[in-house]
Amino acid sequence: MTFTTRPTLRGTFGMVSSTHWLASQSAMRILELGGNAFDAGAAAGFVLHVVEPHLNGPGGEVPAIIATADDPTPRVLCGQGVAPAGATIEHYRSLGLSLVPGSGPLAATVPGAVDAWLLLLRDHGTLPLSVVLEPAIDYARNGHPLVPRVADTIATVQQLFEEHWPTSAAVWLKDGRPVTGRFSNEAYAATLEKLVRAGQAAGADRQAQLERAREVWREGFVAEAIDRFSRLPHRDSSGGDHAGLITGDDMAAFRASWEDAATYDWNGYTVAKTGPWGQGPALLQSLAVLAALGDVDLDSADGVHATVEVMKLSYADREAWYGDGADVPLETLLSPTYAADRAKLVGSEASLELRPGSPEGRTPVLSSVAAGKETDATGDATTGEPTVSPVGETRGDTCHVDVVDQWGNMISATPSGGWLQSSPTIPELGFCLGSRAQMFWLEEGLPASLAPGRRPRTTLTPTLVLRDGEPVMACGSPGGDQQDQWQLLFLLRHLAAGMELQEAIDAPAWHTTGFPSSFYPRTTEPGGLVIESRVEKAVRDELVRRGHVVSESDPWSLGRLCAVRKETDGVLAAAANPRGMQGYAVGR
Repeated sequence: MTFTTRPTLRGTFGMVSSTHWLASQSAMRILELGGNAFDAGAAAGFVLHVVEPHLNGPGGEVPAIIATADDPTPRVLCGQGVAPAGATIEHYRSLGLSLVPGSGPLAATVPGAVDAWLLLLRDHGTLPLSVVLEPAIDYARNGHPLVPRVADTIATVQQLFEEHWPTSAAVWLKDGRPVTGRFSNEAYAATLEKLVRAGQAAGADRQAQLERAREVWREGFVAEAIDRFSRLPHRDSSGGDHAGLITGDDMAAFRASWEDAATYDWNGYTVAKTGPWGQGPALLQSLAVLAALGDVDLDSADGVHATVEVMKLSYADREAWYGDGADVPLETLLSPTYAADRAKLVGSEASLELRPGSPEGRTPVLSSVAAGKETDATGDATTGEPTVSPVGETRGDTCHVDVVDQWGNMISATPSGGWLQSSPTIPELGFCLGSRAQMFWLEEGLPASLAPGRRPRTTLTPTLVLRDGEPVMACGSPGGDQQDQWQLLFLLRHLAAGMELQEAIDAPAWHTTGFPSSFYPRTTEPGGLVIESRVEKAVRDELVRRGHVVSESDPWSLGRLCAVRKETDGVLAAAANPRGMQGYAVGR
């Protein structure tokens, strides 16, 4: 028997895996009350806003992929907010900026997470909103034990809070020190309670209640508070003080939505991702190119090298072709012919170049940064998506939750944005805005150029897997640009090599940084390869010999994968990553 850090859980009633044990258990409680996977997933999502405030919040976003027991067709729930009406390239340029700041009011897109969770409940849930929100309200009102990483995060931005973000200091500092121990956020509890009461005032119909809660979020007290606060200048990662751009009209105009998933058939499975407004299809492209290369042994230098070089190619195409509203030739990018051509670029040595392809003979267009122009921007503790540093230090991640219920409903969701260090706290609401707009480019004519109403090319990338048209697995990981890289290794190990869920999650991980970061200040590390030190030294030495710029990471540091599965006999399974010491799977 192979040793794993935890067992792969198995049962028949329901399974949950998330990045925080309180979210997992809260979701399981909803299943025990008779709710389905969508009720449970939403409950976990709202709890994650409370218990992982350094990793996500209600001012952020959430993409999810679902399949229902009645309709196994994978559907994407888009809770990614858009750029506000005033967010033009000209406006940012007029402020002397060449990049969208990585934090502060200017970095915010319209909050999308809450409306998305409420839409999910309206269309596919079964329980009243009051029941689904009860765990989150309780933890926000009566307190919950903060994980140590929250205090560590606050400590890194304490000076910023004290000197420039006083509303954040009022929430996250006590007697001049980061809050620790049992923590409550009564302002956010009150926000959720107001949504519940607003819904109940709409009458007994559950869907009408949820629509009313959505309306109050978009057009009532939440939108009013965001409108007022966004107009106030605050320090951001550019080093200047700027007001935000989100208005009440932007809030009122946004609607979370449903759309088709991007899919790719591989190794007898169908892998479903978001469309190319996010980075999800990069995973599909990587699978396609690896299929053209043939089997890879992930315990060998050849296998590590192959996955890294393939991921570089996929992410180069992400830079050149992906973006909301762009004419993305996705069918060609996923075609066997294109994959075979890309596979020919994988040589024996590490590439130090960004090499986008030319699908359909098109000429790729890259940002000036991607093309090699340096910027004078520098990062700080507020910027980017909290993730793993090149030396393996875990600054956080994002969040993730997967659920499968006894009826076969399944959801994979990756909530993120609006973390406590992204923007000043809005005191009346108990949360802050997000910073996803940093993923736009302030250059015209690019697939991911900034424009009002567009979605940023997000890194958030949940995964649903089907076999013979039936959903069999939901999985995902926090980790910014690394999310699909770590998921690729997991899929290769579990679905191709036959490892158990937990065994595949526990196995050593690596990722490349050889393409422009999605996060301010958008740096690239040509040939960069971050690899856990558990990988054999002989393998690491060979990778160095091949020209990879290897950074050895701590042995258990890369990724926080979650997964649930429905097996062929109807047994349900789940596993969660021990890395980060927060994620847990539960079920029975």
